Amino acid sequence: MQGDLSPQPSLSRILLTDLYQLTMAYGYWKQGMQDHESVFHLTYRSNPFRGGYAIACGLEAAVQFMEAFRFEPDDLAYLASLTGNDGRPLFEAGFIRYLGDLEFSCSLHAIPEGTAVFPHLPLLRIQGPLIQCQLLETPLLSLINFQTLIATKASRVAMAAEGDTVLEFGLRRAQGEDGGLSASRAAYIGGCHATSNVLAGKRFGIPVRGTHAHSWVMSFASEPEAFEAYAAAMPNNCVFLVDTYDTLQGVRNAVEAGLRLRAQGHRLAGIRLDSGDLAALSKAARGLLDAAGFQDAAIVASNDLDEYEIRKLKAEGACIGVWGVGTRLATAYDQPALGGVYKLGAIRAPGGAWSYKIKLSEQPIKVSNPGIQQVRRYRSAAGFAADLIFDSEHPAFPEVMTDFRGHTASLEGLDHEELLVPVFEQGRRVYALPSIHEIRQRTLAQLAALPPACRRFESPDPYPVGLSPQLAALKAELMEAARKREGQEAGGGV
Repeated sequence: MQGDLSPQPSLSRILLTDLYQLTMAYGYWKQGMQDHESVFHLTYRSNPFRGGYAIACGLEAAVQFMEAFRFEPDDLAYLASLTGNDGRPLFEAGFIRYLGDLEFSCSLHAIPEGTAVFPHLPLLRIQGPLIQCQLLETPLLSLINFQTLIATKASRVAMAAEGDTVLEFGLRRAQGEDGGLSASRAAYIGGCHATSNVLAGKRFGIPVRGTHAHSWVMSFASEPEAFEAYAAAMPNNCVFLVDTYDTLQGVRNAVEAGLRLRAQGHRLAGIRLDSGDLAALSKAARGLLDAAGFQDAAIVASNDLDEYEIRKLKAEGACIGVWGVGTRLATAYDQPALGGVYKLGAIRAPGGAWSYKIKLSEQPIKVSNPGIQQVRRYRSAAGFAADLIFDSEHPAFPEVMTDFRGHTASLEGLDHEELLVPVFEQGRRVYALPSIHEIRQRTLAQLAALPPACRRFESPDPYPVGLSPQLAALKAELMEAARKREGQEAGGGV
């Protein structure tokens, strides 16, 4: 029987979006607004995990998406097949042809991956034709939100481990294949030392680590036989999982296997605990290992660990040197979404002046910031001091900041840098992507520069973030104008 000779779908990801992005794009095209220049900002409103910061992550994936931004023939055919409530084509043929001819021409400025970030900061600023910027909303939020969330969680776990090795073990519990790969990458950037995810190791260059499962032990007639067989297969990489039947007897069996390895010129790398009272068992295991001369054998712990459990075990004096963190890291178990948003800050018709935009809300935290935003980070000798958001079209301002509670502060005399860097200029990439190891080192340096009170797990101090005087005045003016307009419309005025 012959194989299927029909055309195969392309690997295009351009339709990784919500339908309403395409219906809005169609509406802009119908209104002749497709080439209006627009500026959108991707930000988030509150720190995850009740913490004091987040770690920006996912930019590399966003860059890859933008570089592949084009509608392939099978994408266009699918869109042409969609119908509306009246049974007629949802999009007319002219719009489908327009999409087929679309070439990416946006500019992107972004805060580099591995940077400590805070609510209201624009992690990305996208500028270009309105229709293209609109089509980027959903994929960019998807790519940035999740990886930023996981990198932040990993940084907290690594902080709790206080310099111990942290392994990311989350693939089997992750949210699907892509969730597993993205989580492994982000976890390494956030501070983990290695992953169990072999494909992530190959794709991203992350060190890979692993032991063996309970099924290995159960496949043999006895635990000593299982350990002996594993030692024969992996004599220089033996970390024995000891809790299949009886944990402390398992440690004793691991010691016996380790003695045989030593006699053969090899060494016992360690043991792994995966259940029970990890503090008490690790202390007892350390005693057995040390008494047999295996002071350098590591004790690896797993079993639903997170930053709180690791900190608790350390406070109890647990003799654990390697932490295998899975479900609660790779799924961001205690907060499964970052809640990033993508808002329009300015728009202009070809050849026209900028019109600044603001979104109002009854909740102050949901009121957007207008303009074409840039972030200036100030630092003192002690580390980061404050972040100032300003309109890049009007960069001259006194060194004064108005925070989101209405308080003002002087920033005079402090060193500073601007955080958003050029990534694409009118569709052409101008940014050299750093290696994943460079990004991880940036994360560690950024965390070290944060005020210690911002790194606390419970009730961290808010890091100072605010607007320049000009941007604060513009925001107030736009809010007042919008509310006045709203009142006129409600009252029947013009």
